Amino acid sequence: MAAIAKTFVATGCSSGLGFELVKQLLGQSQPYKFILGARDTKGVSASFAALNYDTNKHELSVFPLELSDLKGVRTFASQTLEKLGRGKVDCLLLNAGMVKSAEEPEAWGSRWSEQYIVNDLSQHYLIHLLKEKLVESKTRIVFVSSGAIRQVKDTSKLETDVKARAGTGAVDLYGSTKFIQLLNAHYWRRQLKGSCDVVAVSPGLIPGTGLGRNSVFALSMDMPDAKTVPEGAQNILRAVEAKKSDFPEDPEQIFLTSWGEWWGKDVYGLSLDKALQDKWSVGKDEIEREEGL
Repeated sequence: MAAIAKTFVATGCSSGLGFELVKQLLGQSQPYKFILGARDTKGVSASFAALNYDTNKHELSVFPLELSDLKGVRTFASQTLEKLGRGKVDCLLLNAGMVKSAEEPEAWGSRWSEQYIVNDLSQHYLIHLLKEKLVESKTRIVFVSSGAIRQVKDTSKLETDVKARAGTGAVDLYGSTKFIQLLNAHYWRRQLKGSCDVVAVSPGLIPGTGLGRNSVFALSMDMPDAKTVPEGAQNILRAVEAKKSDFPEDPEQIFLTSWGEWWGKDVYGLSLDKALQDKWSVGKDEIEREEGL
C-alpha cells in the first residue's frame, strides 16, 4: 500500500538551509507535498526541477512570498489554504531570515525595521492566518532559531532596537529579532497546547547561506563549530521528525540545539516571561490595523 504523502508548508527554502532541507526530503521514500513561499517563484521552481526528483512521488508548489510585504503574506496564506483544500498540514517550517541593520529609508512604510518584519512579524502573522488549519491538522510548527538569542540581556531595549531607522547594527538586531521569535514560539506553544507541537531549533553556525547578503555579516568554515549546509539542514530535520516521546516533560523546554540536545531553560530564561511573550505576539487585527492592511 502506498504511503500517504505528508504536507510541508515553509518559508525560507529558496536557497541555503531551507533548499537543502527540501532536497533531503525529496530523496526520502516518504512522499511529500511541498508548499513553499519565495520571491523568485520561477527561479526557485527551476532549481528544484533541476534536482530531477521523483514527481510521481512528490508534489512541489512555489507561491509568491515577500515577507517584508504583509499584504503578500496574506495572499500567500490564501493560496496555501486553497491549495490544501481539505488536506492537512503536517509541518509548518518558519525558516526565512535576514541580517540587516535598521537603516530604512524615509519612504519605508512601517515603524518597524525590515529585519524585524521579515524575521518575526510576518511569520507570526502567517501563523495567525493559518491557525484554524494548523489546529485542525495538529501541525508540527518549527521555528528556525539561533544561539544569537543569548545576546539579549536587557529586554527593555527590544522595542527601541527593532524600530525602523533606529540605527541598530545588523548583528545586534539579528539577536533581538531571534529573541522575539523565541517569544513568539513560546506564545504559540501556549495558545496551541493540545493541538500543535511547537519547536525552536538551531541549525548551528552555518557559513555558505544567504543570511548576511544585506550586510557585512560574514561567516567562515574556519570558525569554531562551523557546520556545512547539509549538516545544518539535518539539524533542522531533527526537529521536524522528532517523535512526541522525544520531547522533554517540561513544556517550556522547546529549544533543540544543533547537537541534538534540548537546551536547559536557564539558557533562555528571559524568554519565559509570559507577559513579554504576549506583548511581542501581536494579535492579527492589531497587525493589520498598524500595518495598514
